[in-house]
Amino acid sequence: MNAMSTEPKRVPVMAVAISLGVFLSISFVLCVALGLLVPDGSFHKPWLQFLPGFTWLTWSSFLLGLCESLLYGLYIGFVFVPLYNFFARMFVGAW
Repeated sequence: MNAMSTEPKRVPVMAVAISLGVFLSISFVLCVALGLLVPDGSFHKPWLQFLPGFTWLTWSSFLLGLCESLLYGLYIGFVFVPLYNFFARMFVGAW
């Protein structure tokens, strides 16, 4: 690809998927920690909705939530990035 090419650069699927998975896992751990520090804040209620099988709070439930957060991030990356790459290539120069 030369410097004058108008073809958009492809976003690497694996790098984005892993980054999103780790980001959601870190966010989960921080939210659980905040929920333990401020027990009356009800910070755990969204996790009960979005993570099947998660209950507040046992070690097995924490590990399940951590794994599910990682898998959600991987799923988003593996679905979104190929779609983005496809449409970016399809509409290059359209605007």
